[in-house]
Amino acid sequence: MQRPAPTTVATAVATVFRLLAAVLVVITGLVRPGGVLAAEPAAAAADRHPELKRLSPAEEVWIDPATRRVVVGGRVALDKGVIEYFACPADTGKEHESVVTVGSTARLVHAALLAIGLEPGHPASFDPEYVAARGPIVDVTMGWKDPSGGWREMPAQEWIRDTRTGKPMQERWVFAGSAFWKDPTDGKEYYQADGGDMICVSNTATAMLDVPIESSQSNEELLFEIFEGRVPPRGTPVEIVLTAAPQPAARRPAAEQAAAEQAADGQKAAEPASP
Repeated sequence: MQRPAPTTVATAVATVFRLLAAVLVVITGLVRPGGVLAAEPAAAAADRHPELKRLSPAEEVWIDPATRRVVVGGRVALDKGVIEYFACPADTGKEHESVVTVGSTARLVHAALLAIGLEPGHPASFDPEYVAARGPIVDVTMGWKDPSGGWREMPAQEWIRDTRTGKPMQERWVFAGSAFWKDPTDGKEYYQADGGDMICVSNTATAMLDVPIESSQSNEELLFEIFEGRVPPRGTPVEIVLTAAPQPAARRPAAEQAAAEQAADGQKAAEPASP
């Protein structure tokens, strides 16, 4: 079924802020998602990250605002083959083309990224011409226990092989932010990345995190595959750590930069020569 077009920017922004407000309410401990008054969690002792703030008792998402990190629990879905996604929510039908499935909605992970101070950019667009995804850079790190029980960590790029070079993927992800759409039959708004497009390596117009280069979804043109031998076996519990990366300095528009350089050259030419 073809989805309706995304809602207006104003509506999408309003929905994002409602998400953030809901997260902040959960953080305060006043209520749980859905408006149910919070009691002392009976399973608090089982929380594997008591040092962090868990955003939902039903979903594996924690935040550390001090270090601007989001931790998401999941499992290895694939340990070989070509891929379009690095991570997708479980039971979305994308598990056969994603390295990891997570125990959370993309919506809650989006809200967690907002809660650590990131503002989304925009997903890739394709009409009338290709425009790459844009947004703040997010570093993605994988954590898991090896067979001996030792904890291991590795940049997610090390699990992905660039088919053009045979080397690990070099691109970093950006927080594109996906999009919202409204079902005309009931008026409900839906976050499109909940359909599977949580962390992508092939561009989609609904990606939450995407690579800022042109990367096709066509089976014949897929750029990335799993780096066999580096990914733990299927079913291995893992954690995805999303960290707000230092952002590159904003660049001036080309015309403004050229004018500034021309003015600097003129000033230098006007200066008297040294004796």
